[in-house]
Amino acid sequence: MMTIDAAGIHYKELNRLIREGIANGVKKFFIENVNGQYYIGDGIKGDDVVININGTPGNDLGAFMDGPTLTVNNNAQDNVGNTMNAGKIIINGDAGDVVGYGMRGGRIYIRGNAGYRVGIHMKGYNEQLPVIIIGGKVGSFFAEYMAGGVIVLLRLEDDDSDELDIDYFASGMHGGTIFIRKKIDFSKFSNEAELYEIDDKDAGFLKEYLTDFANSFNISIEEIYKKPFYKIVPSSARPYAHLYTSA
Repeated sequence: MMTIDAAGIHYKELNRLIREGIANGVKKFFIENVNGQYYIGDGIKGDDVVININGTPGNDLGAFMDGPTLTVNNNAQDNVGNTMNAGKIIINGDAGDVVGYGMRGGRIYIRGNAGYRVGIHMKGYNEQLPVIIIGGKVGSFFAEYMAGGVIVLLRLEDDDSDELDIDYFASGMHGGTIFIRKKIDFSKFSNEAELYEIDDKDAGFLKEYLTDFANSFNISIEEIYKKPFYKIVPSSARPYAHLYTSA
C-alpha cells in the first residue's frame, strides 16, 4: 500500500510517483488532497491495481487505462475514461464533459450527473464491452455518434415527467445500446435511433451491471428498479449512407 499527499504536487510528479509505485509492486494507492492534477491513471495496466483518490482530479482521468480500478471520492473534471481499454472508474459525485470518449472497454460509474457529450464515439474493441452508468442527468449531445458499448442513464433524482431535457440525444448513433428509465417519443430526438421495451435478455444483462453499480455506491437496487427500463438502439448501422450514394 502507498499513500501520496498530492497537495501542491505538479501532475507530472504525481503520475511519476504512481507509475514508480506500480513498477515496484504496489497494488493499492491512497492519493490525498488531489486538486485538479491531470492524467491520473492514464495508460496504466494491472487488473489488481486499485487507486483511491480523495479530492477532485483534473482532465483525462483514466485515459487509455487498461485494467486498474480508480475510485474518486468527489467530483471529476472532463474527459474521464478517454479511449479507456479496461478497468473501472467509480466517481462518488459529478463528472464533467466528454465522459468515455472513444471508450473501448471497461466500466465507468458516476453517482451524480455528467456534462455534455457523454459516450461520443464510444465503440468497444474486439470482445471488449465498454459500459457507462450515470445515476443522475446528462447534458446535450449524449451518445453522439455512438458506435458500440452500453450506456445506462438512471436519473435517480428525476421527477415523473415524460420529457428529457437533452438536445441532440443519440445524434448519429450507429451502434451500441442506451438504457433509460423513461418511455419517451424518441422521434423527437433523433431519426437515427429508436426506443423499445427491454426483453428478458436485456433484463438479465442489466441486472449484473446495475447490481455492481448499486454496490459501488451503497444504493438500494430496489430504488433503481422502481421504474421500468427501455432501450434505444440505432435504426441503421449507416445513418449517413444517403449522403454518399445516389438515389
